Amino acid sequence: MTITTTARPATTTGTLPLLDALESEAVHVIREVVAELERPVLLFSGGKDSMVMLHLAVKAFAPAPVPFPVLHVDTGHNFPEVLAFRDRVVERLRLRLEVASVQDWIDDGRLRERPDGTRNPLQTRPLLDAIATHRFDAVFGGGRRDEEKARAKERIFSLRDEFGQWDPRNQRPELWNLYNGRHRPGEHVRVFPLSNWTELDVWRYVAREGVELPGLYYAHEREVFERDGMLLAPGPWSAPRTPAEAATLRTETVRYRTVGDMSCTGAVLSGAASVDDVLAEVAATRVTERGATRADDRLSEAAMEDRKKEGYF
Repeated sequence: MTITTTARPATTTGTLPLLDALESEAVHVIREVVAELERPVLLFSGGKDSMVMLHLAVKAFAPAPVPFPVLHVDTGHNFPEVLAFRDRVVERLRLRLEVASVQDWIDDGRLRERPDGTRNPLQTRPLLDAIATHRFDAVFGGGRRDEEKARAKERIFSLRDEFGQWDPRNQRPELWNLYNGRHRPGEHVRVFPLSNWTELDVWRYVAREGVELPGLYYAHEREVFERDGMLLAPGPWSAPRTPAEAATLRTETVRYRTVGDMSCTGAVLSGAASVDDVLAEVAATRVTERGATRADDRLSEAAMEDRKKEGYF
């Protein structure tokens, strides 16, 4: 199923311009979590949405430091340049980084490699283990409702049970910007400050605030090959599997709209080498970034919802 996006006007019908209204809402949500809950953490991969969330957290508490750690569920198949970018940001902002490694779970037998080679669906158990180990009671995620139909069902505050699972029928009302973070021991709350943002809003905010992003979000030359209508970069975890795929190997000018595993994240042909170029490109697109470039979301019609019910982001 393809979800289309429609550009919204730059201003709202209220008193605040759109970006100011979205920023105000997100900052309010972040502050509300810190006021209500004891041990929040921010999921941080170095991607555009987590960078915007981190930027909002910095603004929410400036000049004080960000009062919670960041957590990365490392599949072991990440783009090396994104990991290097993540580490630079953590060092610059003096953040405490917690890493949950999928490879550790594979090494000790708690997880098995998938036949298709992708590890993105394997992140759930290490994530839940990290939440339990550190007793995190609130987990900030960068999910947006425009990304995927399952994420469109989720509220800004999303209760997870003692097994980390999500029940889409057990949603709490969020009237008048009031959020309910109450939970029983063992439960936790997933919090999505960017729920009401679109991909275009994110890029407009990146442009306005000068948010730094990894270079692969912008046009660059990269060797790619074709698989299932996607352009994948060859590497240790995403090599061509058949002679037909190998025959499509070539160098193209591409960029990435979303950052996941190298084994399941596709590039798009693009000459957008600057923020303004990307803004123009995103404004004209009719397909969400996950719908266009994420093989893990194509496993089934309800792939994302099934994973979220099990505890995925």
